[in-house]
Amino acid sequence: MRLNELTPGKGAKNNGKRLGRGHSAGQGKTCGRGQKGQHARSGGYHKVGFEGGQMPLQRRLPKVGFTSRMARKTAELRLHELAIPTDDVIDMDCLKKLHLVPATVSKVKIIKSGEIDKAVKVKGLAVTKGARAAIEAAGGTVE
Repeated sequence: MRLNELTPGKGAKNNGKRLGRGHSAGQGKTCGRGQKGQHARSGGYHKVGFEGGQMPLQRRLPKVGFTSRMARKTAELRLHELAIPTDDVIDMDCLKKLHLVPATVSKVKIIKSGEIDKAVKVKGLAVTKGARAAIEAAGGTVE
């Protein structure tokens, strides 16, 4: 079998209806559009979601949700991930270099998730109360 020998299966492809080609073709004169009305006219159809003047569903339902634009520039770092860098000072550049946070973020907050037993020096990052206590208990500092 070669690529130029491939064909669709039998009955998989149907010829389209030839509209407006006379009565013998089966779709002459009105071409299957019926008599008069909006559907019979060229370009005559409603917009998506139109319900004949009734209040459309997308307007009846309440507005839901909110996506903070700041969330795209903010990242969280778990406490146990602070043990990964080998640098003496952990700052934003160090975290981006090791791909612990995305390169697009401008703010990083360290949260208390997991444990840390290594003394680290954190500089220029936001830290929760619990994370600060855990870092200082392990012998580290937060600037």
